Amino acid sequence: MSAIERQLVVFDFDWSLADQDSDRYIFEVLASDLRRHMKTAKLETQWTDLVAESLRKIHSRGITREQIENTLRNMPFHPAMVRGVSKLKAEGKTTFFCLSNANEIFISTILKSKGLHDLFDEIITNPAEWDESGLLKVRRRVDPSGPQHGCTVGCSANMCKGEELEAFLARNTTKYDRIVYVGDGSNDFCPILRLRSHDKVLCRSFRGLETRITKEGEKEGLKAQIHYWAGAWEVEELLGKLSI
Repeated sequence: MSAIERQLVVFDFDWSLADQDSDRYIFEVLASDLRRHMKTAKLETQWTDLVAESLRKIHSRGITREQIENTLRNMPFHPAMVRGVSKLKAEGKTTFFCLSNANEIFISTILKSKGLHDLFDEIITNPAEWDESGLLKVRRRVDPSGPQHGCTVGCSANMCKGEELEAFLARNTTKYDRIVYVGDGSNDFCPILRLRSHDKVLCRSFRGLETRITKEGEKEGLKAQIHYWAGAWEVEELLGKLSI
């Protein structure tokens, strides 16, 4: 293909940009019994709803907004990832887009703490807000009482990442010569099916996305180039090769 002049880098957040899962980490630190409960409750309760319910429970125990924010700021986040995305952003030819099943408060708090508050041109995730009492209220991006997405690939009820990626591309006038998707989970499979043969997937090894690529990629017509990584230092190397 011709030279790359403009590219889009799409990041999942938990276990992809960040080196932990924010939904789970909060409870591992502040209420481990609730974290234990979530392992089994997720079989019956939609995950975003379960996170919202668990946040209400820690609030009733007196866990404060400050405690939650401090926990998020201390969540593992690899310096190599910060270097890699910061360098590519500074070069000025890459648009960054976040597509995550976490929530607005978790993501914004963590990004700000790492000096990455202006990394993304847009963040698509679950809505969240603090109320006056210090309760963090989280809800699904796709309201369960309204029209639902039509995904048949296996996205969770709160969001179809494939539809969200296509919507982002449709409402932006920029035509990207290359799209790079960085993800790890099984719900990242749907959006990468929308990519072209010259696009790239930076897939975290030994997690759900790799499993789905291996089992379903050929059958579902996956076209993008796949690059596997296990540590953030490897992503820094891969991002370094995307300079244009």
